Amino acid sequence: MSGAEHKKLVVLGAAESGIGAALLGKQQGWQVFVSDGGKIKDTYKADLREAGIAFEEGSHSMDKITAADCIVKSPGIPEKVPVMKTVRAAGIEVCSEIEFGFRYKGASKIIAITGSNGKSTTTKLIWHTLKTAGYDVSLVGNIGYSFARQIAEHPTAWYVMEVSSFQLDDVHTFRPDVAVLLNLSPDHLDRYDYKYENYIAAKFRIAEQQGPEDIFITNYDDQEIRNYLDKHSFHARTIYFTMNHQQTKTDAAFIKDDEIHINYGGEDTSMSIHDLSIKGKHNQYNSMAAGISARTAGIRSAKIRESFSSFEGLAHRLEHVATVRGVEFINDSKATNVNSVWFALESMKKPVILILGGQDKGNDYNEIKDLVQEKVKAIVCLGVDNKNIHDFFEGIVPAIVDTATAHDAVLAAYSLAEKDYVVLLSPACASFDLFKNYEDRGDQFKEAVKSL
Repeated sequence: MSGAEHKKLVVLGAAESGIGAALLGKQQGWQVFVSDGGKIKDTYKADLREAGIAFEEGSHSMDKITAADCIVKSPGIPEKVPVMKTVRAAGIEVCSEIEFGFRYKGASKIIAITGSNGKSTTTKLIWHTLKTAGYDVSLVGNIGYSFARQIAEHPTAWYVMEVSSFQLDDVHTFRPDVAVLLNLSPDHLDRYDYKYENYIAAKFRIAEQQGPEDIFITNYDDQEIRNYLDKHSFHARTIYFTMNHQQTKTDAAFIKDDEIHINYGGEDTSMSIHDLSIKGKHNQYNSMAAGISARTAGIRSAKIRESFSSFEGLAHRLEHVATVRGVEFINDSKATNVNSVWFALESMKKPVILILGGQDKGNDYNEIKDLVQEKVKAIVCLGVDNKNIHDFFEGIVPAIVDTATAHDAVLAAYSLAEKDYVVLLSPACASFDLFKNYEDRGDQFKEAVKSL
């Protein structure tokens, strides 16, 4: 992409990734135009004005858009919208913001993490470990600043990047030095023509461009991942993490006798799972993936152990809120699919009152049926339409009640709970029917708990 000075870059969508791409494009000499069919936040408008970047909101000027040499499409824009149909028909190059950023990253190194669940926690844990070891590192992608903005405003030697399948949909040369694929379970199928295999293929794009000197870290225990790797070849060196230590080769992460082992380059880093600051089986997987990533980046055992015991988990992800008269409240608002709820329930040691519901993405609750039967004493629905939850769980749990606000859900759950119960907000659904986003849902839950 040399000689960008006279080239036209159009950015579709003006949220964090779009603004980042626009700022980087301007800095690299592109003529930049930003177009958003909705409203642009005031802070983002201020960024664009300050950089002298032309923009529009509330509509798309197709003449300007189709004059582009390259279009950066925000991850949230689906292919089926009219503007994308026109762009595709015109044959204009379309790339995602992480692809655009990659072209200007220089000699920096990238650790990129994807998966259906656990990617925010794992990304932050890897970043925390590199930071603790004194690396010049930034946290980018689906968490923190966009990759492109970070390159434009404050480039670093290392980027630890959370990437979603949507961000991987339009990559062509994006090639992380270390790619991590944590797990696969059905999610966002509405975006992928309701075909699970399309979603799986999108996730594997993280490793598609990697070469033999790159590293691909993935989960040996995930059957979908193994099935895909049996049928498709990748060039990177694959390193597995697993709960079953008998499956391991020389370089791997595994758990044996309650000890987490990170074997890499002839060195075995081990620590007790009880010393991990984040609990639950899913976090043992996340920690194994993070440990291998850190070792490939050259971090020694002592720093990994120190980081893993000092790491603080994420807000809205199995976050302890308070214990009120013997009832513990846990905010897992980030659990927007059924598999996330499985992980949450799997880590619960006390009887559960489960707050479930929201905007259902075609959920199949069979995956959590056994855990619900075993651990859940009542379900409190928090959504506009709770029919699917009632239809599936009637007869499986003793009580199901409907609520329409976080405050009412907390009151209902508290009244159903007994001493030494857990009230778990782990909705399995998107939040947009009643809340701005999952953070808003989690914040309102926490406020309601504090007012008990």
